Amino acid sequence: MTAPYQPILLVEDDPFDEQRILHAFGRNDMDHLVHVARDGAEALEYLFGSRDGSILRTPPPRLILLDLRLPRVPGLEVLRRIREHPEGQALFVIVFTGSFEEQDHMEATRLGANAYFQKPNDLRDFPKVMEKIGLTWLINTQ
Repeated sequence: MTAPYQPILLVEDDPFDEQRILHAFGRNDMDHLVHVARDGAEALEYLFGSRDGSILRTPPPRLILLDLRLPRVPGLEVLRRIREHPEGQALFVIVFTGSFEEQDHMEATRLGANAYFQKPNDLRDFPKVMEKIGLTWLINTQ
């Protein structure tokens, strides 16, 4: 019996960054199903699907790529809610943000982010960063 396919959840509100990230996944032959949530509330709804947050999506995403600067519910709050859920503690959450604030990095680490990457300023560096994320968190966690 084959294990259920686990999607990648991309939580990104900037359409330009979303396209760069999706393009980078494609360039690195990561043909995983990527579900995009464009704000923190949409991400939580996708993950938990219930108003009380007691049910985690089945199958859960194998990776959550989370921006911090999000409308409606900020990324750090999304991360906190994921980690508060008993099953959410096992999810791989990578913060991928344009924030250069050390406080954001420290808080994401405290809340349980598995990794923290800053979005590259140079468009040519996006595929390299995405490849590193893919090799580290997708291939090695199968």
